[in-house]
Amino acid sequence: MKRDFISVADFSPEELKQTLDLAVHLKKIRKTAKDVRPLVGRSMAMIFEKPSLRTRVTFELAMVELGGHALELQSLGIQLGERESVPDVARNLERWVDVVAARVYRNETVRALAKNMEVPVINALCDMEHPCQAVADLLTIRELSPRKFPRVELAYVGDGNNVCHSLMLICASLGVNLAVGTPAGYEPKEKFVRQARKLNRASGAKISLFNDPVEAVKGADFVYTDVWASMGQEEESEERKRIFRDYQVNGALLDHAAPDHCVLHCLPAHRGEEITDEVMDGPHSRVFIQAENRLHAQKAIILKLLARENARNLTRTEMV
Repeated sequence: MKRDFISVADFSPEELKQTLDLAVHLKKIRKTAKDVRPLVGRSMAMIFEKPSLRTRVTFELAMVELGGHALELQSLGIQLGERESVPDVARNLERWVDVVAARVYRNETVRALAKNMEVPVINALCDMEHPCQAVADLLTIRELSPRKFPRVELAYVGDGNNVCHSLMLICASLGVNLAVGTPAGYEPKEKFVRQARKLNRASGAKISLFNDPVEAVKGADFVYTDVWASMGQEEESEERKRIFRDYQVNGALLDHAAPDHCVLHCLPAHRGEEITDEVMDGPHSRVFIQAENRLHAQKAIILKLLARENARNLTRTEMV
């Protein structure tokens, strides 16, 4: 039976742990085991309705380094739902490729693709979630705090957006304490708050919501932010700059975090808005390690969905 990765919640807590284990292993062997190519002859279609740097490069490299091939399909080329219906596009693609990654505007689009094809579909970003980013984020936190993980204190400051939703779900699943600081009216959607609180009852994680950014970052081991206006919200940009200005991750805010804190950002960053140059380029920034880890996380997700036996052989443990 095929599996999709549309939401973080599509993987059980145990499967998420296995995916992180596999990502750690793949990162470790990348420079020493160039002949690890379990996906020879397999292909991925990458659908992009939104521009991309990290998602496009890391998914394509992931397939190439695992022995497969990736095809980029731009929005203007296929015009999902306009030139051709989403179900019809899905029914064509499933006859040619082994897996699809879709970076789209609406959650309904990626779910329609998954519903109408027999090959795995990966949500490479939509308006509701960014699950691949969340896996890379937790891989980064685990790598930087191996002795404390998962009992670390993570603060997310800014808009309660798709990145925040997936972060809440993965933290609640894996047992990471998360404090979310947003302006009033910009909190994460209640649906995701309920999901996260249901998951954290099993993991023991604490998910806290604040409207005060200082309260959110107090004592945090990791402080995470994202842009204040996502793609598609450009007309709100000036208003959001005014509303979010006290939520900027700067030196003054970070004075309230743990002394040895790390700063994360999913990128691209609007320097001088949600994060300052001083912080982005400073000694606590781990932003580019986080970006690098998109590659290893996405390799693990692809293998989890597409090559269960190969992933098992790679690590010689019952990981998938």
